[in-house]
Amino acid sequence: METKRACIYPKDVQRITGMSERYGRKLLNKIREELSKEPHQFISIDEFCEFTGLAPAIVERYITD
Repeated sequence: METKRACIYPKDVQRITGMSERYGRKLLNKIREELSKEPHQFISIDEFCEFTGLAPAIVERYITD
């Protein structure tokens, strides 16, 4: 069984959206603000999916270790 990551990074957002890595950082910061998280806290894949409206199965295809 493969282990999957629980959090999402800007590079993952870049792969999913086709936008730049900088856009990924901005989007993750926006999600942190919406969820009232501190800058050092991670964004989970589920939180990302809820915010963007994407299905977790789609997002997990783009997550690479």
